[in-house]
Amino acid sequence: MMETVPQEFWQGVDQFNNKDYYACHDTLEALWMESTEPQKTFYQGILQIAVALYHLGNHNWRGAVILLGEGINRLRYYQPTYAEIDVEQFSIESQQLLMALQQAGPEKVAEFVQQFQTSDTYIDRNRTLQLPKIVRVALQ
Repeated sequence: MMETVPQEFWQGVDQFNNKDYYACHDTLEALWMESTEPQKTFYQGILQIAVALYHLGNHNWRGAVILLGEGINRLRYYQPTYAEIDVEQFSIESQQLLMALQQAGPEKVAEFVQQFQTSDTYIDRNRTLQLPKIVRVALQ
């Protein structure tokens, strides 16, 4: 567990949860570049998921799928919680989105984007997906 979580990290979390993925990328990249392990890989995992969602917003299916997978992979070592974040839930939501995008294929990316622009959910006949959010956990 990180001893102290920098204020810039919480700024990046707010940017992520407000769908400002490009700003989140800039904020977390600055932290990532200055950090050492184990924080470095943690920041990179969240950063990659932010960039994946940025790519999704630009209808870049391939970029979204690749970076979701890479970010999820990096975060697996930080579950269930790390740095006051529910990493497990964040990873589950990201994995569900990744699987849905892979099943839908690039031709359906516009459908995802359209629904996520108006709400934080994607609904089709088989499932309801939540847009990944970073949730802070209560300290024990």
